[in-house]
Amino acid sequence: MKRRSFLQAVAGGSLGTLAALRQPSTALAADTAQPILLGFDSYSLRAFHWKSMQLLDYTASLKLDAIQISDIDDFESLDPSHLAKVKARAEQLGIKVDGGIGSICPTSTSYNRKNGEPADYLLLGLRTSKAVGAPAMRCFLGGRAERTSGKPIEEHMESTIKVFRSVRSQATDLGVKIALENHNGDLQASDLKTIIEESGKEFVGACLDSGNPMWLVEDPLFTLETLAPYVVTTHIRDSAVYETARGAAFQWVALGDGNIDLAMFIKRYRELCPKASMQLEIITGRPPAELPYLEPAFWKAFPKKPATEFARFVAIAKKGRPFSGYMVIADGIKQIPDEYKEALKIQQRRDLERSFEYAKKTLDVGVRWRTA
Repeated sequence: MKRRSFLQAVAGGSLGTLAALRQPSTALAADTAQPILLGFDSYSLRAFHWKSMQLLDYTASLKLDAIQISDIDDFESLDPSHLAKVKARAEQLGIKVDGGIGSICPTSTSYNRKNGEPADYLLLGLRTSKAVGAPAMRCFLGGRAERTSGKPIEEHMESTIKVFRSVRSQATDLGVKIALENHNGDLQASDLKTIIEESGKEFVGACLDSGNPMWLVEDPLFTLETLAPYVVTTHIRDSAVYETARGAAFQWVALGDGNIDLAMFIKRYRELCPKASMQLEIITGRPPAELPYLEPAFWKAFPKKPATEFARFVAIAKKGRPFSGYMVIADGIKQIPDEYKEALKIQQRRDLERSFEYAKKTLDVGVRWRTA
């Protein structure tokens, strides 16, 4: 079947709705629902440049259960005595901490050579995570460039596997699980699964990101269902996905502002990986991104994409429409007026806190807020 005919044949449709999980007034139903810890990734408040202690106090002020401190630069100091204070503060506040670092793939364009050898950087992150009581540490391979820079993605995957295998014994001894993210267009769910299985699933798991599958024309629910056995931490956000003349486009938005079936996503999350904290990573302030899948050149980055997976994404796009709310579009621009910087700070905090409310009141996620 020709691609255009195939696209025309794909039926739109929601993936379903979630029966009520709460009595009696919400759209979510009474079920003995598995509680999910609610928190956020520190990148959500990137414009504030807050460090770990302030991030923990903010987390506690909103009656959240968890936080992912996703970069070691988010700590005031890596001195063991300070990290011990961070751990003690998190325990005092009753907050679960997940750790994090950046790219660990030496062949990736995202890898920062200032971090030294990838294995050493990985071990620094693992030891830092251990010191603050984090059971998991998020990291990533690269980004969209790894699918367009000339090398096949499989070469980057193999480089990552070698790095992981080189620290197997240390990671096992520390008891901190490496959580590789499906990051910004680098890895399809099947690719990430392969890395985990070939590295060793006893010490490598997944940081499930629900927004990044957009870059890969992948249904986030499919990503969840594929990676669920390996998920140890997350990045959760919503997306507005819709058809265009060239294929589709998407824009990341606050929870509830997009057209991802979050009710069904959380239903499956409860069933498949309820022990993983639901860390919101809300990224707003960026323009829509084009996915020109009606053009042959687009598919050079995805030579093995199964049609059945692609069909699920097209069904989402057919039901969607552009985001029609207001948003300051300036995130990621290196030089912007100070007034816009302040507006971005307001927007980041507002959209994150709106998303917390949606997660709590509509999706019935979180534990501590119920006793507030």
